[in-house]
Amino acid sequence: MTDVTSTSGSTTVAATAEAPTVQASDDVRDVVGVGVLLPNGRLAGRSFASLAEAEAWARPDEGEQVVELNLLCDCDL
Repeated sequence: MTDVTSTSGSTTVAATAEAPTVQASDDVRDVVGVGVLLPNGRLAGRSFASLAEAEAWARPDEGEQVVELNLLCDCDL
């Protein structure tokens, strides 16, 4: 199950993704990634280095949404 919530025009999704390196001083609750949610409810099978890269790749006219992923929550396991 994927948890989707809308925040200020963007969508936040808790899902499985490759986590970036977290330094000891980072708050793990702030570790997020960026992805593209497809119209069928699945995430695109690729990762994005930035929000801008995901926005350039996504096709919103076809129902795709750029989402921020909470990498701490692995809700699909």
